[in-house]
This record gives sequence, C-alpha cells and structure tokens, in this order.
Amino acid sequence: MYELLPNIDCDLCPRLKSFIDENRKKFPDKYNAPVPSFGSKESELLIVGLAPGLKGANFSGRPFTGDYAGDLLYGTLLKFGFAKGKYKAKKDDDLELINARITNAVKCVPPQNKVTGQEINTCLQFLKTEIATMPNLKVILSLGLVSHNAVLKATKCRQSVFKFGHCHIHNLNKNLALIDSYHCSRYNTNTGRLSTEMFESVFREVKKILIYE
Repeated sequence: MYELLPNIDCDLCPRLKSFIDENRKKFPDKYNAPVPSFGSKESELLIVGLAPGLKGANFSGRPFTGDYAGDLLYGTLLKFGFAKGKYKAKKDDDLELINARITNAVKCVPPQNKVTGQEINTCLQFLKTEIATMPNLKVILSLGLVSHNAVLKATKCRQSVFKFGHCHIHNLNKNLALIDSYHCSRYNTNTGRLSTEMFESVFREVKKILIYE
C-alpha cells in the first residue's frame, strides 16, 4: 500500500529544515530527520501527536520515544493492551504496538516545540495519506488542539462543528471517530491539566468503540 513520506532531507519547511541542520551539527549521533510513523497500517487506532520532541523522537527516530510524554503514552498503551514488550525509551527496544499506530501532525522537530500554521498545512499531505491508507481505521486519538485541528483538516471536517475537549468523542463519519485528549506532555501533567486517570479514561473510550463496533 502506497505511503507518502517526507524524505530524510525534506526542505518543504525552511525553518524546520534549518533547525534540523543545526541539530545535526550539535548532535551528529542522533536521528535528526523527519520522524516516520510507528505501528502497523492495518491497525484500527491511529494516535496523532503534535511534532517530534527535540530530545525525544528527534533523537531516537520513533514517535514519543525518549521523553516524558512517551513514558506516559507507552505505559498506558501497555496497560490497555495496545502494546507488548518493554518500553526502554529507545528505538531498538522490544516494544511492539498492537492494533495501534502513532504519528505526528508535523514530522520534523520545531524550535521551542512550536509549529506555525504554514508548517502544519505543508505537512498535512502526509497526514492525509496516513489516514487514507489505513484500511481498518476506526478511531483517531488526537493529543492536543493542534493535532485535533490537523485531523479535521485532513478529513475535510469543519472545526466549528467538532470542538476540541478532553475525552470528547466526535463521529466524523459512520466509520471513523475522533477522540480528543490533552497532550501527555510533562507540562500538562505537572500543572494538573492532565492526570494519569484522565489520560486512561480516554483509552477506556477507545476500547469501548473498538470492542462494540
């Protein structure tokens, strides 16, 4: 099945390309490139984050691998049966996803973890293809508002109709549901915006949809 991916030296977003080039000089032993998705395209669940973290996915080459957000995300995936093995915060651990795939709205690490609207729109082609080439997709889990809005654009749904809200469930069509969660970042958990229980409640809803579909 055809999959559209940015090349290793993608220059569609000059600011992001410049930042990656800088980090290749600072950290020559790290990944420092557009981060590919993780998990089977045959999965029913697609998790969409914001963008790679500088010392997380940008270093490891796997989404949410190597930073706090990954500790919470992969720990929760293991607990709810969407993963097996052990998460050791590195790409070559023995972690495997089960019926789940993880990607980002923007494939390259942004300075200060902030993307621009233009960068989101430029990278949207990859998210559109990601969604279109998952034949069994039933649920998209958006981590944060940026992801939520990118998914709506990718599926040609109006943002005014589907408002972001933690644990909100949106039926985009008869075959696809969008579920929102606050991003599992250290900032959100440290400030109390997102607790482990709140995050797990989202996965309980995901399980209900996939079991009763």
